[in-house]
Amino acid sequence: MNKARLLILGLALGSAAMAGILAKGVIGKKPTKEVVEVNRVPMVQVLVAAKDLALGERLGDSTINWRDWPKDNVGEAMITKDGNPEALETMKLARARLPIFSGEPIVDRKLVMPNQAGFMSAILPQGMRAISVAISERSAVSGFILPNDRVDVILTRKLDGPDGGNKIVRSETVLSNVRVLAINQTFRQEPAEDKVTVTEGKTAVLELDPVQSEVITMVESAGELSLALRSIAEGGDSGLQDTRPILSDKFSNKKKPAGGERVLVRYGIETVITSR
Repeated sequence: MNKARLLILGLALGSAAMAGILAKGVIGKKPTKEVVEVNRVPMVQVLVAAKDLALGERLGDSTINWRDWPKDNVGEAMITKDGNPEALETMKLARARLPIFSGEPIVDRKLVMPNQAGFMSAILPQGMRAISVAISERSAVSGFILPNDRVDVILTRKLDGPDGGNKIVRSETVLSNVRVLAINQTFRQEPAEDKVTVTEGKTAVLELDPVQSEVITMVESAGELSLALRSIAEGGDSGLQDTRPILSDKFSNKKKPAGGERVLVRYGIETVITSR
């Protein structure tokens, strides 16, 4: 073996040995600990809902609590423990004016206090009225209708047959897209006490305008009213909450008697009869 080959072989062995030494040093070396400095965000305690609160539900120890909240994100309407340390106690008599979701901060504009206007008048939009109608479990979708749902009001009545014999049962929609304010509940202010009690009943409280309120009172005496629950998808992008109730043309009294016609009032409902 000539000197050149021996030299190359020696260089190769040396390089291998040097690589092994370097690799051993890298593998055996302990990694340095990275120190991360955490800047703590200043927090304050804010009053929030501990569970979902339905419209009209009373606040209490199990429904609200204090929760840490970033100080920079606290709005003026939020209730803080520093600003109102007795809020847990003072809010026990309040009721939800609007639905409040779990974890949502409690704000005054979503509450009704005993010393304020009545609960129902507080949640009514301007120009609307709250009116109660008698219902049964069957006519109210077996309890599936809840406050803030939208329904159609259907009147079912019995009419005399054409020959005056057998009765004819007829159902027709009186109102569409009506907001339910309360269902099977009666809100009553206790005398000499700052509290409102809720009792079970067989009524639905509906949100209508003055003319619609008159019509529903009239037709209620003519037969049985039923509530048909509407899908929330029927409102499109605007949603059902942005639309008002619609009175059926048949009950709007827009049609005036013409020549040869007369108006027959039966069961409190006007019917135009043509004699021609």
